[in-house]
Amino acid sequence: EYAENCAKLNDVDQVAILEVNISCPNVHAGGKNFGCDPHAAAEVTRAVKAVTNKPVFMKLTPNVTDIAEIARACEDAGADGLCLINTLLGMRIDLNTKRPVIANRTGGLSGPAVFPVALRMVWDVYEAVKIPIIGCGGVSSAEDAAEMMLAGAAAVEVGAANLVDPMACKTIIEHLPAVCQRLGVDHISELTGGAHHG
Repeated sequence: EYAENCAKLNDVDQVAILEVNISCPNVHAGGKNFGCDPHAAAEVTRAVKAVTNKPVFMKLTPNVTDIAEIARACEDAGADGLCLINTLLGMRIDLNTKRPVIANRTGGLSGPAVFPVALRMVWDVYEAVKIPIIGCGGVSSAEDAAEMMLAGAAAVEVGAANLVDPMACKTIIEHLPAVCQRLGVDHISELTGGAHHG
């Protein structure tokens, strides 16, 4: 299904890159995530790359022991880039019913709480691969975006912050020039990986 859908998008001019989310459960494999197994991650990467000439970015799960291992497997299988991270597994319990709040027991934790985890994983993956990284996970300000880039991201995605403030992306973009000026950089691309060299 990954390959089938990516093949359909290959001829859509409005689609510039394909972000392939391998961090959601595959119910046919007992709930296993493709993104938790380097061999499965590589298999999906190869399958998608075989049906498209668009850049393919594999979105990785943080719910693994060594995200760098999964990243290297995707790179070796031909991924053009990586996107990380997706949500962390979490749960809550209703004190009145003494039952999990979510019927499925667990769900994805996103927002500012995951930012330090995302930052650390972008850092680790930047050290492990040569392909570009899109950093995401709790980014909610221009300072967060700059920090994510210093950790190694070439680009940044904003998710949950948009649910709190629909103008979050616009605000972040408007504030980025001042952050860059404060950090002494002329071009935002200079931030990428900057913390690894200082």
